[in-house]
Parts: sequence; C-alpha cells; structure tokens
Amino acid sequence: MASDGRLDYSVYSGRRAVAVRKAWSGAEAVIEYLTTMGVKGSEVAILGPNSVAWRGATFTAVAVSTAEAA
Repeated sequence: MASDGRLDYSVYSGRRAVAVRKAWSGAEAVIEYLTTMGVKGSEVAILGPNSVAWRGATFTAVAVSTAEAA
C-alpha cells in the first residue's frame, strides 16, 4: 500500500497479467492502464468495482501485496 492509502493492483486482460498499477480501486487501475495505452475514456465501459470493458475485451484488476507487485 502506498503512503496515501492506494493499493497495488495487478491488471489482467482475460487471464493474462498485463500491468501493475497503484490506484484507489480496481476499475481505476484498469482505466489508468488503458488510457496510458491511448484508449479514450469514452470508449471504456465500467462493469464493476474491479473490471471494465473496451472493444469487447474485459479487463480486471486484483489487489496484490507490495511484495508480489515488485
């Protein structure tokens, strides 16, 4: 956990881990990952607290301990 309370989230595209991001929620971690890849926020649909969809693909995020994220 970051000093400001954010957690490390492992971001998945299907079953494949694609990134680790610090965020307040899983959905925020996924959205941050997608926007760094050039995806517009208007193309992203939030499915739940830890998942979003973009162009038919589902991305999820799972909180991980700091030791696992390193």
